[in-house]
Amino acid sequence: MYPTTRLRRLRLNPILRKLVQETHIRIDDFIYPLFVVPGRNIKTEISSMKGVYQQSIDKLLLDTEECLKYGLKSIILFGIPDSKDSVGSSACKENGIVQSAIKSLKKEFSSDIFIITDLCFCEYTDHGHCGPIKDNTVDNDETNRLLGIQAISHCDAGADMIAPSGMMDGMIMNIRKSLDEKGFTNIPIMSYAVKYASAYYGPFRDAAESIPQEGDRKSYQMNPANRIEAYLEADNDIGEGADILMVKPALAYLDVIREIKNRFNLPLAAYNVSGEYSMIKAAGQLGYIDEQKVIIETMISIKRAGADIILSYFAKEIAQWINQGIL
Repeated sequence: MYPTTRLRRLRLNPILRKLVQETHIRIDDFIYPLFVVPGRNIKTEISSMKGVYQQSIDKLLLDTEECLKYGLKSIILFGIPDSKDSVGSSACKENGIVQSAIKSLKKEFSSDIFIITDLCFCEYTDHGHCGPIKDNTVDNDETNRLLGIQAISHCDAGADMIAPSGMMDGMIMNIRKSLDEKGFTNIPIMSYAVKYASAYYGPFRDAAESIPQEGDRKSYQMNPANRIEAYLEADNDIGEGADILMVKPALAYLDVIREIKNRFNLPLAAYNVSGEYSMIKAAGQLGYIDEQKVIIETMISIKRAGADIILSYFAKEIAQWINQGIL
């Protein structure tokens, strides 16, 4: 108690502040999302996500090479196909856009790059929902069957980890069974276990061209008002064979990240989503904030809340700053 206890003693010297800092961010904490499209020599900036691009595979290879130069070794791929149908059939093709990207990346970089693939159908269906529609809603069990096929196609191509994001009941169990039956017992699953029906996804839907043509995703993604339901979702996925859990989005759900971390022992990822990214970028461009400082503070807040892994469009910038000694 004051005056014997003076907490400011540990804040007065910058070196000492670093010595007693509780939360740190490292390059190895980050996964970098990348959007891949068919064609060549394509690098199209997403209008609502300054600095994020749809890229053809040749450009993706260059971007990945730059990531590796900074020590950023983990990426997650989202594919935008050249054709869509009601069941998202192009998602499962041997020569699909994600499958082709995986093969090219592994041929170029081998084990230097760790490739995670988003497992869903919203980018591949002509209606923009996360699986085939039956009786005006996504057909849960048929989607699970198709997710198993999609997962196998990604692993056949060389994916290192699968990340199913559709929030179907039983999806982890079905994917795990499908992978194991095909001999992919060592492929881990990072489940979007706690994924809310969030307005923060808006810019991503521009990037992935996955805006629902009718309705919304509230019948399968979680109600933002619910906290206890997050425990049920996470617990179910653990029981079904998930290796890593994810909470998405991050910033409006820091309380959920902390409670999931306190309650379960699996590694925990958090997705710093497109809307969070774009708001910081927009405010920085307008001069309302110090963009770099706000990005760093935001990443620290997500780690402090309990995330072991952060998926972020800022990942490459952060890796550069760490290399430059800014972090």
